[in-house]
Amino acid sequence: MPIQVTKKEKETSQNLGHRFTKTVRQSGILLQIRKGRFFKKAKSDLANKRSALRRVKVRAEKRIAEKLAKPK
Repeated sequence: MPIQVTKKEKETSQNLGHRFTKTVRQSGILLQIRKGRFFKKAKSDLANKRSALRRVKVRAEKRIAEKLAKPK
């Protein structure tokens, strides 16, 4: 729903701008937009499982590499 503010008789453009920003703030539209600005979509269950399996695999590879490393 668009916000409309019509200019009243003998109203300055500065007052009109102030009334417009006031109505926008009160409507809460900006808050909704700011909330969704950096929203990240949640991973699916399959993607979570795959990333967990990958972490397990990488950790195991690191442990093997540490065991095979030459002592200093």
